[in-house]
Amino acid sequence: SFSLDTILNEFPDSQSGDFRTPAYQLEGLDGDPVTRFSYQGYEIHKGKEKLAGLPYVRVFDDSQAESLIIHLKDSVRQLELDLTYTIYDDQPIITRSAKLLNLGQEPVYIKKLMSYNLDFLDGDWEVVTLYGSHINEKNLNRRPIQSDLIKIGSTRGTSSPQSSPFIGLVKADTTENSGEAYGFTLMYSGSFEGSIEKSQYGTLRTQLGIQSKNFKWLLEPEEVFQAPEVILTYSDKGLNKLSQGFHRLFVNQVMNPQFAKKERPILINSWEGHYFDIDEDNLYELAVESHKLGFELFVIDDGWFKKRNSDRSSLGDWVFDDKKFPSGFEKFAARIRALNLKLGIWFEPEMVSPDSELYRHHPNWVIKSWRYEPILSRNQLVLDLTNPNVREYLVDSISNVIEEGEVSYVKWDMNRHLTDLYSVNLGAAQQGELSHRYVLGLYDILERLTQRFPNVIFENCSSGGGRFDAGMLYYMPQTWTSDNTDAIARLQIQNGTSLLFPQVAMGNHVSDIPNHQLGRLTPLETRFNVACAGNLGYELDLVRLSDEEKAAIKSQITFYKKYRKTFQFGKFYRLSSANDNIISWQIVSQDGNQVILIVVQKMASNVYKVPIIHLQGLDEEAFYQNRETKEAFCGDELMYSGLTIPRMKGDYISKVYVFEKLKEE
Repeated sequence: SFSLDTILNEFPDSQSGDFRTPAYQLEGLDGDPVTRFSYQGYEIHKGKEKLAGLPYVRVFDDSQAESLIIHLKDSVRQLELDLTYTIYDDQPIITRSAKLLNLGQEPVYIKKLMSYNLDFLDGDWEVVTLYGSHINEKNLNRRPIQSDLIKIGSTRGTSSPQSSPFIGLVKADTTENSGEAYGFTLMYSGSFEGSIEKSQYGTLRTQLGIQSKNFKWLLEPEEVFQAPEVILTYSDKGLNKLSQGFHRLFVNQVMNPQFAKKERPILINSWEGHYFDIDEDNLYELAVESHKLGFELFVIDDGWFKKRNSDRSSLGDWVFDDKKFPSGFEKFAARIRALNLKLGIWFEPEMVSPDSELYRHHPNWVIKSWRYEPILSRNQLVLDLTNPNVREYLVDSISNVIEEGEVSYVKWDMNRHLTDLYSVNLGAAQQGELSHRYVLGLYDILERLTQRFPNVIFENCSSGGGRFDAGMLYYMPQTWTSDNTDAIARLQIQNGTSLLFPQVAMGNHVSDIPNHQLGRLTPLETRFNVACAGNLGYELDLVRLSDEEKAAIKSQITFYKKYRKTFQFGKFYRLSSANDNIISWQIVSQDGNQVILIVVQKMASNVYKVPIIHLQGLDEEAFYQNRETKEAFCGDELMYSGLTIPRMKGDYISKVYVFEKLKEE
């Protein structure tokens, strides 16, 4: 009656009678795919080991964590497989990873190695995933699991806007604030796959790991392959508590500690205001206006480097354009700093334009087949980050710009996906390693740059949120959430992103109207009220605004600075569905003394139902005073009876409420 096809397995293979999705697949040089791993023992120790060349959940003291390592061995092939599990002090978190060591005499191909496998006896769950596209990232998809296989993933070379490396499991009655929820996310920024499989007898299997399509890693004798780390968490009080578990971990133990708990500056970005029309005079005029309104960081986006007047040339030639900066960029940067503004700059380091000095001198530095002309996307090709010479060039050229301009912030963009997967830097037997080695090369570059410039904020961007994952968060403490700056579209994007990531990780900008992506006309107040739920920035030509608009922005910046710590680091609650007409978010300060409620109405209705919003996470016995009206409400009243919102007439109308907890007398 024993069957591997029906029982719960910890790390199932593909050749032993378990016909469900395997956690790994290996193959000998002769094509033999059979392996036989058996349990050898275990060890438990304080702390955790670093993952060589990969991001991981940080441990600053061994007392913060405890790790279990289960040792498995294939005695015929002389392969060792270690499964590592780490638990963390006072957090509902387990991290898992797998490592394969070849102690045999012959190489072996790894065709698949997941970071975790988890079998549930109870298959009565619904699955939550995040899907989307460019300018429509991180839509939440929740559906029942039938007797089938659900697969998510990316084959694009990045974690992608189309799918996120995240799986959630919830009960049918789970809401934002009640019920059971599991969450799994992969600390990896490349092609990935995940699966949720309900078996013939109702058990459930979940997995996340490196994408196995087009993946084939040659593991030579004495070599080790380390799979990325996956984060698992659990909530018995709904999705908000699940999200807060991720948020706390990301801030405390994933982000660079140099910036993790540091308030982020309010920035002005040149892109939607000037695009490629960059020169010393118009930038300085924008900087002067920025200084008057209270900005702290001045970011020069695309168009600053030599001969870069459109998206058709010059990527890779990271040298300041002396025609655009005739007095020299070093002097221009000093003028910006004299306005009490820090300086930021945009790069797209992983790409190269065919029309560039870099490509003319190094045509073999890109990913391409030697047989065919490479496919152009956005007039650019992808640099081969498996090549150490490419990595050295990027580290040196970026470092030169940072040092010359005394740059405090770098926006790191990546605007196309990987095609023509062939590298002259790799042998024939290693071509299946290219996609993963590209990610390892990226991590190597980021590790070196962040170590060399510990005081520079690196912001992750991939046409917006196209590579917004826990792996990038390890190196870059914030990400440009989406290229879509329309406030109403951003409600859904930021709502879905908050399922995993804290506000301090999200870059949100107030942009011009009509919106440059959708053409929508949205009040300035609403554009700010949506953007303030994260790292605030503006992306428009301040010089052209009316005096009334400038005064409003100055007031917004003053307000944000007053409550910045709560906006960026407070406990976040989703109080509504992203599909609701009235969206409400709540942020509670770390000490519980400030409560910010953001309410946005998408469309006015001719049949008006008075909205009652039930706040969360308050002290039932305390009183909270509305900062504007001076009305006081008891915490249990705000949570259980709710707050009645006065009617808002008009489309795209919003309001921010601030409540202060009253001290006991």
